[in-house]
Amino acid sequence: MAPIDSDDNRTAGEGEELRAGRRKAARYVVPVAVMGVAAATIGLVPALADSGDPDLPKVTAEQLIEKIAKSDVQQMSGTVRINTDLGLPDLGGLESGLMSGMSGGPGAGGDGEGSAADPSAKLTELVSGSHTLRVAADGPDRQKLSLLENAAEYSLIHNGDDVWGYDSKSNEVYHSTTSGSDGRPQKDVPEKDVPATPKDFADQALKAVDDTTSVTVGGTAQVAGRDAYRLVVEPKQDGSTVGAITVAVDAETGTPLKFTLTPASGGAAVVDVGFTEVSFAKPDASTFDFTPPEGAKVTEADESAKAPEHGRPAEGALAEGLDGLEVVGEGWNAIATFDTGAGGGLPTASPDGDLGALGGFLGSFGDQVKGDFGSGTVFKTRLVNALITDDGKVYAGAVTKDALVKAADAAQ
Repeated sequence: MAPIDSDDNRTAGEGEELRAGRRKAARYVVPVAVMGVAAATIGLVPALADSGDPDLPKVTAEQLIEKIAKSDVQQMSGTVRINTDLGLPDLGGLESGLMSGMSGGPGAGGDGEGSAADPSAKLTELVSGSHTLRVAADGPDRQKLSLLENAAEYSLIHNGDDVWGYDSKSNEVYHSTTSGSDGRPQKDVPEKDVPATPKDFADQALKAVDDTTSVTVGGTAQVAGRDAYRLVVEPKQDGSTVGAITVAVDAETGTPLKFTLTPASGGAAVVDVGFTEVSFAKPDASTFDFTPPEGAKVTEADESAKAPEHGRPAEGALAEGLDGLEVVGEGWNAIATFDTGAGGGLPTASPDGDLGALGGFLGSFGDQVKGDFGSGTVFKTRLVNALITDDGKVYAGAVTKDALVKAADAAQ
């Protein structure tokens, strides 16, 4: 591993334990859904909500990374605030229809199939806007995450072998189990594809630390009433849209309390994820109890998988494209590329008209580009950019428009 910038200029070669620590930290990474490709590579940032700079013992970047890796908090509860601003255009509701169609969830084509409580669709709401979450954990077998909405609440509860999703607005329940009759994990148990806590995001950031990255300690802060160190992660490479990532690390437990990412273009945070309240005491056992309310519609995971609309054509096409996903470049300039198999660039027609409408609407926001690869359209956010060529290939990453065109040219 190449050198990491730190207070004492020690290299990773001088600390083999650091590598082991990073590998351990990476084990806890929550997979980030790639859908939209743009919505997938969320970054985060803001100014850390400081109430002063506590006087803490000096640590190096290596020591702070190791502290995060060794953190083994099993019991905690608190409130998390997530603010995400990718700078996406207002799609007039079209994006909601597209996302629900791809997930096979309710509202796909207006058929009502699936469950409004299915977490695989519900948690994708976290990729945009502002949200408040309540989280609680008591070891590996009990966790709860609640998404607070206007006069409603969505909860995802894991208690022993049972996983429950409950949407109070629709009074629908989604149920699955962590293992089948043979004791092995069930394939239909939903994964938490969208990161929801500062640790989820911090694990992703630590996974990216290599010789293309500068890592330093940027002072101290107070977050949710806790003293914390500030770990600053910055790309060394030109061409990345990422400016800097700041992780506030609890000085006592090593738990990430706040994760922020600023774009290279400057301005406000792309995403700001942090605890506003946190406790490391054991949550009450009743926190993880759940019984479907009277009159609630309960959907079992295996029933959802057998639903007529499960695996819609749009979903199948996306999955087939992602099966051929490749990554070109390295470090912060890595670009994901795959072939949709659909020539003609943006969709212009579909049986229900949704994709055609969305394609035309998105086209009005894209930049037309040409190169050795031919021609295509680049869609830009404040962090992730994507090039869709006229022959159906996609190039996406936290890189500039020029970097995408260069990658497409090099693939010819």
